[in-house]
Amino acid sequence: MLTELRISNFGVIEQLAVTFGAGFIVLTGETGAGKSLLIDAVTLLVGGRASTDQIRAQAEEAELEAACVLTPDHPLLELLQSKGFARAGETDILIRRVISRTGRNRTYLNGNLCPVHLLEELGGALVDVHGQHEQQSLLSPSAQMDALDAFGRLHALRQDYHIAHKHWQDRVAELESMTAQIAQRREREDLLRFQFQEITDAGIEAGEDVRLDQERPRLMHSQQLGELSDQLHEMLYAGDQGVLSLLAGARKLTSRMESVDATTIEWTKTVDDAVVPLRDLAEQVRRYRDQVEANPGRLLEIEQRLDRLHRLIKKYGGSLDAVLTLQESLRVQLAQLDDAGTHLQELTRAVEKGAFSLRDVAERLSRKRLEAAKKLTVQVMKELGALRMERTRFGVEVSRLSGDAPFSQTGQDTVEFVFSANPGEPLKPLAKVASGGELSRVMLALKTILAESDRVPVLIFDEVDAGVGGAVAEVMGARLRSLSRHHQVLCVTHLPQVASQAHAHYLVEKQVRHNRTVTQVRLLSPDEQEAEVARMLAGVTVTKNARAAAADMIASAKDRR
Repeated sequence: MLTELRISNFGVIEQLAVTFGAGFIVLTGETGAGKSLLIDAVTLLVGGRASTDQIRAQAEEAELEAACVLTPDHPLLELLQSKGFARAGETDILIRRVISRTGRNRTYLNGNLCPVHLLEELGGALVDVHGQHEQQSLLSPSAQMDALDAFGRLHALRQDYHIAHKHWQDRVAELESMTAQIAQRREREDLLRFQFQEITDAGIEAGEDVRLDQERPRLMHSQQLGELSDQLHEMLYAGDQGVLSLLAGARKLTSRMESVDATTIEWTKTVDDAVVPLRDLAEQVRRYRDQVEANPGRLLEIEQRLDRLHRLIKKYGGSLDAVLTLQESLRVQLAQLDDAGTHLQELTRAVEKGAFSLRDVAERLSRKRLEAAKKLTVQVMKELGALRMERTRFGVEVSRLSGDAPFSQTGQDTVEFVFSANPGEPLKPLAKVASGGELSRVMLALKTILAESDRVPVLIFDEVDAGVGGAVAEVMGARLRSLSRHHQVLCVTHLPQVASQAHAHYLVEKQVRHNRTVTQVRLLSPDEQEAEVARMLAGVTVTKNARAAAADMIASAKDRR
């Protein structure tokens, strides 16, 4: 509920602070005293459009502030926590808005700057304003559907629908994604198959290009390599002057020296260590010489093979390993394309199955809505009759969605409240044909019926009783008081029949200070309430009879509480 309202430099209000309690609260006062300014301030605090014209003359800024408290289970708290404007366990909300002539308006939520659109989002869940010129709820199709579902206690069935709808949507999205992927791949399928076949036909082996690059120089210079290997072998092993022959002679010399001087024994070992690897080298040179031969055919084959590999490398990735990686990727993609048809069929069946389940829940929801619509129509008509609107007609139309989308987030239906103020006139959308006064009373009837299920904590009615009086006014007062069992109800009224039934009565009055008009609001004591109701009954001159009638009205209202 709204616990405190502070206003500075707003219209004719210079400084104002007022606290509110629970129950039915009325605001009365002379015409022009500034009662509607309080409602305007609350409207701005829940996201209404601001104007510099609302700033008090000679002031640079207007500042509005409201403190509210919610029940711990109110869904609005979860929204605030999710957006970082409230901590777990907090139930208080502090809204502040500054309107500046410079255009640098600011909004704050629980002490933190917030965008105005967030206040708009909060507005419909926190405060409902009903007046001659504005309605914040129950006029949009979505709000009317929510109201009908709340009246019919369809939340559990609607949750079942929500789950089924999400499951179906997920399958549809998956099918659409898979279809798009397949279509995209199909467009490239010929290219993919060509690339895969080109690489596969090449029969590439890992590291093949390196090995061929090593073999090619030997074939290109076979004659030179043969001659050099012959010379090397001759130098190592052939004739008396070969390295190995000379080492054999050296071995004999070191052996003779060793027999005379034992300190030269290491020289013999050194010569022996040199002979073994040189003998191995001579053998390797011999074998290499035997293998080296001119082979123009093999050289041509290597040249052609390397040319083919280099073209594939240049075309597909910069290295032979990259070409082989691409080959595997192409193989996987083509395999997926081959399997895609089967997977697509499975997804299609899943979508059809989900749609069948969704349609079943949607049909049950539609039937329940039609039943609830009939009952709600009867109850609203009964309430309107009590409000002396017997000649009006009200209806709740539940229709199937049209177009290509058979299911929405809330079902397969559209819900619209329709109204006719005059006999013989067709029912038309409520928001389009009802006058301000008619709309306010219809709202009051709906709010009365939906009181227990409506989670909006604060209801504000701004002169909804305009144009009525007598018994109708008394009924409206009773309805407003009844609503306060489930909501905090604030009402601006000129009718004593309504004001007499308030739990708390505030007087809005103008005063002149220092040649400036200011508005004040004060909570009336029981005696002051009686005097104000008497003034509303009698006008300028309050007689004893008016005072007695006011006392009777207040006492009668208390007896009915």
